Amino acid sequence: MKPLVLGIFQYIGPNGTVGSAWQNPRDTSSDFTKLSHWTALAKRFEEAKLDFLFLADSYGFPALDGELIEASVREGRGIPQGDPMPVISALAAATTNLGFIVTASTTVEPPAANARRFTTLDHFTDGRIGWNIVTGSSGATAAALMGKELIGHDLRYDMADDYLDVNLTLWEGSWDDDALVLDKERGVYAEPGKVRIVHHHGPYFRTDGVMSMPPSPQRTPLLVQAGASGRGRQFAGRNAEAVFVGGGEPATVAANVRGIRESAEAEGRPADSITIMVGALFITAPTSEEAWAKHAEMLAMSTPEGAAAIYAGNTGIDLLALDPDKPIAQTRTEMGQSNLERYLGKDGKPAPLVRDILENFRRTGINGSVFVGDPGEVADQLQEFVEQTGVDGFLIQPHMTPETYDDLIELLLPVLRERGLARSEYSGATLRERLFPDGDAHLPATHRGWGFRAGREKEA
Repeated sequence: MKPLVLGIFQYIGPNGTVGSAWQNPRDTSSDFTKLSHWTALAKRFEEAKLDFLFLADSYGFPALDGELIEASVREGRGIPQGDPMPVISALAAATTNLGFIVTASTTVEPPAANARRFTTLDHFTDGRIGWNIVTGSSGATAAALMGKELIGHDLRYDMADDYLDVNLTLWEGSWDDDALVLDKERGVYAEPGKVRIVHHHGPYFRTDGVMSMPPSPQRTPLLVQAGASGRGRQFAGRNAEAVFVGGGEPATVAANVRGIRESAEAEGRPADSITIMVGALFITAPTSEEAWAKHAEMLAMSTPEGAAAIYAGNTGIDLLALDPDKPIAQTRTEMGQSNLERYLGKDGKPAPLVRDILENFRRTGINGSVFVGDPGEVADQLQEFVEQTGVDGFLIQPHMTPETYDDLIELLLPVLRERGLARSEYSGATLRERLFPDGDAHLPATHRGWGFRAGREKEA
């Protein structure tokens, strides 16, 4: 088994992904408003040779019927949440190898503004930036905040395809590779004939202009996606270079992995052209007993009300208002379809009851897999999980900050390295080269974005 891709999941707010850890005296996540909190974490992750820090984001918030969910405010779950963009430059200055994947929605800002921002970040990080493309997490409240109507789930993905095309047109088509010359003797910054206005007139977006920054190390940031619905998998197969899937039962995860790889092949791409990572929480300690005690401590800070608030914010479904002894009758939502499908009956298996859904969500959170035990036990568990599912790595959730990370780095990583499951050194100058060592810094020819480069015939 090859070394796993290991990234850290965070958002600009307190708590981990299960429960309200900020209330514990050992937890420092309530310092999320301090820049020093983030630079210290980034340095720690780089010292451990972890691949990247992933920063989730949403303009949405847990609410139902136009009212805030009290448990969300009281427990600090879903509210507050800050903008991850401003912190990236500071983290890049504090590190030299750690990658950064930052979330940006295709339904909030104009695509050209997004393109310029990511080009700037790719320069400032020396090619260590990735874009987690979302169509709208907690879509109803985000739309209301922005004074817009909620766009239907599948239509959001149709629009996202067009949104990405605007970005690719600007990133790949506006500047030739050798346009930037910086010739001080001739007084020529860039060759005018090699910088051009580009045009894209799509069904939802248009652009007629120039990318106002020269090409960055990757040109196009690493393209990442996290939707596991049917339409989300189709979008991933067409566009994504890396995909995050929710955890849970290995058979369910394996089916999602197969679906994503089949979607890539349907778009004419190799099945392994997408790196797939699963969300997971590792609770470990020197002994199994200590690890399970930490797990019990975590669950003691995870209330049904707090879990229901996060689920409602993501899906629009209030579990507390449903009959606990029946399955969820709803099979579709215009919001977080993946977390609804997670709890529907599949492959002949009956759907779980609402009470069981709430308890599962309370215990595992939005990403779904929790591994508990001493370092050897956790390594055994995740190794078996990889073999059963075919994932390429893990997006590691926090519980206690920084304790969960300290346990990961000091206890679990040495065991993974002994087994050849974790890297000991960085390789590749850019984030894309880190995840795809056989490629280079730019989009490969198998990706449709390759055809947007000036001088290449655009693929249909």
